[in-house]
Amino acid sequence: MWIRRSFGGDALYATLVQSYIDTMLREGFNIECFVEGGRSRTGKLLPPKFGILSFLVDSVLSGRVDDAIVCPVSTQYDKVIEVDSYISELLGQPKKKESLQEFLSASSILSLKLGRVDVRFHEPWSLKGFIQQQKDRVSKLPAQMSEQDQRVRLLRTMGYKVLSDINAVSVAMPTALIGTVLLTLRGRGVGQSELVRRVEWLSERVKRQGGRVAHFAGLPTEVVVARGLEVLGSKLVGVVDDLPEETYYAVDRFQLSFYRNMTIHLFISEALVSAAMYTKVKLGGGPEYQRISYEDLTAEVLFLSKLFRGEFIFPTEGLAVNLEKTLKGLEADDVIKVTRGEEGVFIELSDSERNRGRENYDFYCFLIWPFIESAWLGAISLMMITPPPDIAGDKWLDAKAVQTQAQVLGKTLYHQGDLEYFESVNTETLKNGFERFQEEGIIIVTKSKDKNIPATVRLSSDWMPGRDPKTGRVIAEGRLWDFAEAVSQSRREGKNRRDGTTVTDRVMSLVDRIGRSLYEEAAIATSPETHQIDERTGSAKKGRRPKAEKTRPRL
Repeated sequence: MWIRRSFGGDALYATLVQSYIDTMLREGFNIECFVEGGRSRTGKLLPPKFGILSFLVDSVLSGRVDDAIVCPVSTQYDKVIEVDSYISELLGQPKKKESLQEFLSASSILSLKLGRVDVRFHEPWSLKGFIQQQKDRVSKLPAQMSEQDQRVRLLRTMGYKVLSDINAVSVAMPTALIGTVLLTLRGRGVGQSELVRRVEWLSERVKRQGGRVAHFAGLPTEVVVARGLEVLGSKLVGVVDDLPEETYYAVDRFQLSFYRNMTIHLFISEALVSAAMYTKVKLGGGPEYQRISYEDLTAEVLFLSKLFRGEFIFPTEGLAVNLEKTLKGLEADDVIKVTRGEEGVFIELSDSERNRGRENYDFYCFLIWPFIESAWLGAISLMMITPPPDIAGDKWLDAKAVQTQAQVLGKTLYHQGDLEYFESVNTETLKNGFERFQEEGIIIVTKSKDKNIPATVRLSSDWMPGRDPKTGRVIAEGRLWDFAEAVSQSRREGKNRRDGTTVTDRVMSLVDRIGRSLYEEAAIATSPETHQIDERTGSAKKGRRPKAEKTRPRL
């Protein structure tokens, strides 16, 4: 079934698609749809798109179709051939257009060693039964919801249920296990025996979290790891020869992060708790200085959960229940120790974990640190859209240009040592961050119905940083700076980030410079000769440049 990517408000076309879906369901045909709406560039599931789901729900709700059976399907690959192009797109390069020549040359892919493909099916369920179940739940709520709100709730719940069911049957492929281990270890590389040991440890943790690991007919882990390394290839994982033991290291951490992200959903709760604890662990000193109270831990986990609400799919039990379950699991694994006394409840690393060199605790931190760093980059980049002192009134900027320059800022900070992970500078995570900032009212985004008019953005007045009256530079104070600092509390420590003046001087100087260029470009793009500006919304209506008068050259 081929349909347009966007209906563009075409009511007739939407009616035809609905009628077509009704007919197919009544006649018993199968309909395959990709609930994520596109291919994941990062390796983890994307938030659901509700377009096709909306048509399916309407078919059953209206009674035109008696019922539809939903069967979530997971497809996992040992190696994804498009990862290289995905990374290019995540770094801001435009997607390469498909062509006949590209199609004809695709036969060369057949000669590549791409490993296995694993397809799993979740137990099918009735859409009619699901709708009735949701109606019963809504009827028990104290405040009655409008019909439109019920529909939105229904679609959202269904979309995330499908994704949750896909996650439930997904398997961890050997390449995902190897990539995860390589990116969650300290040091430059890892010996073969240690790599095998950590892959076995991770396999057991995946199973204990309710996940699955691909079957390999009882082959020894050494053989499975060797085959996985062969599939990943030397462009992703390198090996140092002529040593007492073969030592492997990550060649392309950005590409390997794609495989790591295939497992992160299983450990997201443990990762957030570990990151929250890190706010104390990084202080160093004795154990008594590194413990965190239950109240502070809860507050920090809540903050991080809200921060990544659009980035990950969280358990549905609620924060309190999920946090208690996570702490019990980490305590049973001897990663943490929970002390209950008259002074309250405190959480700290266990003695065994300290003796192990924090290897299991660090594993969870390494999973989430790139995302925390990306969130910090997004918050700092908002400082760029603070209007320069000589710009009067509310000025709006091209939203896409702001995100592009946020990525430029990130690349600069990475190469100058203020960012630890290059994968933090990816378009998808930054885009999710900006959407989250919009939901929180930190930024205001306006969109026009005209596709030729770009979306515009500006900081909310409540979040606008001040400027030094003498130097004109953005001051590292106010709500936005406090928010960035709150995110920064869980970031991995580095030699530069221990000095607060580094951020204030170098980073804020870059923010000012890039922000100035954004406003200068905006002034040209929205000049009276080329646009008519709606000062209320900031939207620009394109016009024509006045014809230049032809004059004779004069001496």
